[in-house]
Amino acid sequence: MNRTHFFSKPIPMNTTIVELIQAMLAPGLMISACGLLLLGMNNKYSLIVNRIRLLNEEKRGIYGNHGVNDPESSRLSNIELQISHLIHRMGLVRNAVFSYSVAVAFFIVSCVLIGVRINAEVGAFYWIIVSFFYAGMLAVFVGIIFAAIEVWKGYRIIRIEISESFRGIE
Repeated sequence: MNRTHFFSKPIPMNTTIVELIQAMLAPGLMISACGLLLLGMNNKYSLIVNRIRLLNEEKRGIYGNHGVNDPESSRLSNIELQISHLIHRMGLVRNAVFSYSVAVAFFIVSCVLIGVRINAEVGAFYWIIVSFFYAGMLAVFVGIIFAAIEVWKGYRIIRIEISESFRGIE
């Protein structure tokens, strides 16, 4: 049996199921990895939404008091600043989730194309498969950049919250 590298020449029709699974393994692992990244990002999204709701509830409570004194005014401006940062942070999480989802789609297409190439002996098809795989990896990279920016933004929001605590001590 004439065996060549998977991407260099068409593989004969008598390819075993084991070889097919081996060829599809890399995109399949990346789908799983993206699933874990998506799980983490969805958790962050939920936490951010809950934090915005809590801050809005606190804001409504302060406005519910018929007069707003200086400490409450300071807290209101702090809450509004935090909410604006959290909304931006939520957009970053959304972008990361979208990038990871696009990556999963590219990896799924890669798996399907690998199967088609192996089973149909389609020649000169490898560059399309590699392109989809690389596009998926690029989408994962973009998602990681958004996630890193989001972490940095989360740190800034905590500093805003803490600055109010330290201001009361001075």
